[in-house]
Amino acid sequence: MATEFVERKRWLFLGLPFTFTKYIVKENMLTIDSGLLKKVENDCYMYKVQDVELVTSLAERIFGIGTVICYTGDTTHPKLILSHIKNAKVIKNFILEASEQARMKRRTLNTLDIGAGDFEVDDME
Repeated sequence: MATEFVERKRWLFLGLPFTFTKYIVKENMLTIDSGLLKKVENDCYMYKVQDVELVTSLAERIFGIGTVICYTGDTTHPKLILSHIKNAKVIKNFILEASEQARMKRRTLNTLDIGAGDFEVDDME
């Protein structure tokens, strides 16, 4: 059975879901739908998620919400922010595990560019 989380962005005050942003987190894809008059849908495959961060301010902790930041290899949005959502810790852990499983399934290797540039062996001598 496929696991899926659907959360709405909430106001920081009282944690009420009166915004027009919806986050859909599936095992293979993360989708952000936003807008009322102009709808924007942003997708990112799970295997592109490199790191996940959970940020909770004092006000967010009081109202039981949190912000999940996903650092991705996506060209359009290298930093996806799921703002003021309920079950933030559970969703963060799910994204972290699902992204690792997706990378293993696709047999992709997650590497970072450390700025070595065009390095040749002859330059060392």
